[in-house]
Amino acid sequence: MRILITGGRIVNEGHVFPGTLSIVDDRIESIMEGEHTSRGIYDKEIDATGCFVLPGIIDDHVHFREPGLTTKADIESESRAAAFGGVTSYFEMPNTNPQTTSLEALEDKFALAGEKSHVNYSFFFGATNHNTHLFEKLDRRRIPGIKLFMGSSTGGMLVDKEQALVGIFEEAKRLDLPLMTHCEDTATITANMAEARKKDDDPSILLHSQIRSEQACYTSTELAVQLARRYGTRLHVAHLTTARELEFFGVDSNITAEAVIAHLMFSDADYQTLGTLIKCNPAVKTAADRDALRRALTDGRITIVGTDHAPHLLVDKKGGCRKAASGMPMVQFSLVSMLQLVDEGVLDIARLVALMCHHPAQLFEISERGYLREGYKADVAIVRPNVDWTVTEDIIQSKCGWSPLLGHHFHWRVEQTLCNGRLIFDGGKFDADARGEALTFRS
Repeated sequence: MRILITGGRIVNEGHVFPGTLSIVDDRIESIMEGEHTSRGIYDKEIDATGCFVLPGIIDDHVHFREPGLTTKADIESESRAAAFGGVTSYFEMPNTNPQTTSLEALEDKFALAGEKSHVNYSFFFGATNHNTHLFEKLDRRRIPGIKLFMGSSTGGMLVDKEQALVGIFEEAKRLDLPLMTHCEDTATITANMAEARKKDDDPSILLHSQIRSEQACYTSTELAVQLARRYGTRLHVAHLTTARELEFFGVDSNITAEAVIAHLMFSDADYQTLGTLIKCNPAVKTAADRDALRRALTDGRITIVGTDHAPHLLVDKKGGCRKAASGMPMVQFSLVSMLQLVDEGVLDIARLVALMCHHPAQLFEISERGYLREGYKADVAIVRPNVDWTVTEDIIQSKCGWSPLLGHHFHWRVEQTLCNGRLIFDGGKFDADARGEALTFRS
């Protein structure tokens, strides 16, 4: 299959330029700067006039709920949502049922994804208090790294024993595997919740950011950074939420941070209108925190933007701080949300591509993806500016069927998504037969 993409502005490695991109089978054949007339015979020509041509988005943080939680979501539905949003690769988290904390569970997930995933995939291996001995049996070429939950909302995966934490940081360093951490201090959260429940057994969602507080995040992140510095571990702190935590990042390239769409789009003021729809852990914090995270997108303190895509049924989102489920579906709208921040002057489109494509590929050492380069896998997202549309229920692809962005107006639209050279999404039409590939690392 030969595909030619013409007329668009290519965004890659800090440059934005008019150009033509040719694809042969699953790889990029050539990238030509300037306006070029088509030469040769192509099976399909895509006219990208007025559009921007980006590398496919790599989401380093999703929960697709399979196996065991498939009433909420599954690999097929959520990878379809990803394709609709220009996301061509994802790393999925281990807190499924069963948890991805054994070699057998990991292999089962790869088998499921091979059958069902429409885009490219890999899976974090989950750390527990007792499974560090398994790390050396992992194939470093197949997984992005180890996921460590240092917070309490993890379905029983909390690692809270000092000896276990030390062992995890030491072993991740020995094997040169990135360690991604969820950082919230359980003792702080437990005390805050107990105090809030003196007045209401299920405290109002308006208290969520006070219960899962700045101090809870800072205390846990500080500990993770201290351990990483002590043992030389490659640490990547997930879903940063507070301005205060930013002091730990931007100095040591071995210690990096992720921001996710929810914490860049919302603040605690939005609880008044959206309520538990934006309940997530760590909690959405103040507007000042949100704005500090936005500034950190361009100064080196935030390295990657992901989603923490975490679908629940709407019935699960009922209640307050204690009873309502935490998490929201965001993967379909992550790219257009970030492009909205481009329009607002928070960052430019080249920086967006660095945060969502180049940096995930660099940090996790993904083979032949994350860039538009000759010989690389042809993962491409084509987006059009100045198009007004609204998020409605009928366009939501996630199995849960809702979004906190319902009714939101966007001015960018994903026009096409190509994954491994296959046009998987084309102006609303979806290739349901397409299957992604297992990502490879460090090869």
